[in-house]
Amino acid sequence: MKIASVVCTFPPYAGGIGNSAKTISQLLQAEYEVHDFTPFTTRPWLKHGHGSVLGSLLWQLKDFDYIYLHYPYFGTDAIIWLSRLFYKKPKLIIHYHMDVAGLSPFAQVLSLPSRLIRNSLLQQADLIVSASLDYIKHSQIKNYYAAHPEKFREIPFAIDLHKFQPSKLNRATENQFLVKAKEMVNFVKKKFIKRDRSDLLFVGGLDSAHYFKGVEILLRAIAGLTDLNFTLTIVGDGDRRSVYESLAFRLGLAKRVTFAGKLADKDLVRAYQQADLLILPSINSNEAFGIVLIEALACGVPVMASDLPGVRSVFTDGQEGFLVKAGDITDLEEKLRRYLSDHSLSKEMSLKARQLAETKYSQAIMSEKLLSLFK
Repeated sequence: MKIASVVCTFPPYAGGIGNSAKTISQLLQAEYEVHDFTPFTTRPWLKHGHGSVLGSLLWQLKDFDYIYLHYPYFGTDAIIWLSRLFYKKPKLIIHYHMDVAGLSPFAQVLSLPSRLIRNSLLQQADLIVSASLDYIKHSQIKNYYAAHPEKFREIPFAIDLHKFQPSKLNRATENQFLVKAKEMVNFVKKKFIKRDRSDLLFVGGLDSAHYFKGVEILLRAIAGLTDLNFTLTIVGDGDRRSVYESLAFRLGLAKRVTFAGKLADKDLVRAYQQADLLILPSINSNEAFGIVLIEALACGVPVMASDLPGVRSVFTDGQEGFLVKAGDITDLEEKLRRYLSDHSLSKEMSLKARQLAETKYSQAIMSEKLLSLFK
């Protein structure tokens, strides 16, 4: 069976859609022949931002058994729509990643054809996949879901649990001698090396396309916590990095906030392992899930994220982390103060974080659900 995976971006560009598309293709390749069509593998007729027109797909897709379209993909979604009018053979599965909000006036004009055909494209689809039906029920396609719930499948994202795992010092063990030894080492580290310092972490794109990640909200929230002992590491890069660096300086956070840039995989895992809390303060529905959340959970790191559809279904509030009001600086500041002031929360939530990742976000679970779509 031949599957055409069509996606607007792909690694090495750092972004959730591209990374998840790569994982999905790799999992499907265990049983099927998968070809990735991206702006990097197929020359676009036109390109702007993450939108592009892969016009050659009009004739390239006709011999495939399935098209797996990662949505949104402004420009090429219209090509898929047109191809379905001429060729009925390839079945169509749409993976609905997220809504698109906050487009510039120019981008709104360019995306108009895609928005006009969206419902027709959904009707063409044989199945529609999402990481969270909670997100779908509150999304721009909620009315279509209400009318056709039978077409939808929920398949949460997954990660490599062998790659993303707690440091050796923090891994669970049943050996009581090792348990006591690790507790002693952690005590010395916390009290005498870190001096009761909590290390906060943000991971995400710092470009204009990821404006919704809420970095400014985070910086303004921690500016009210300077009486507490903490640091914040911001992992990621992009055209807005200098804007955030300037804001951190103006807020008097230059000695507390480190902009680490984009990290290699092994360094990213280490950053998670060294963190006490990951924060994802996204401001709107452009954030539909948050793969960084499950990467942190797998490393045994509690999380704090915005109470948004989809995101809030990743973990349980008060168990593996905390939910905060989207865009609310005061609520984020208060929740951070509570967490930073109670060190007992970290250990308990850390154990629950890894357990959740193992039971819900393993690649084996995702692979089984994905493969079932094609049988």
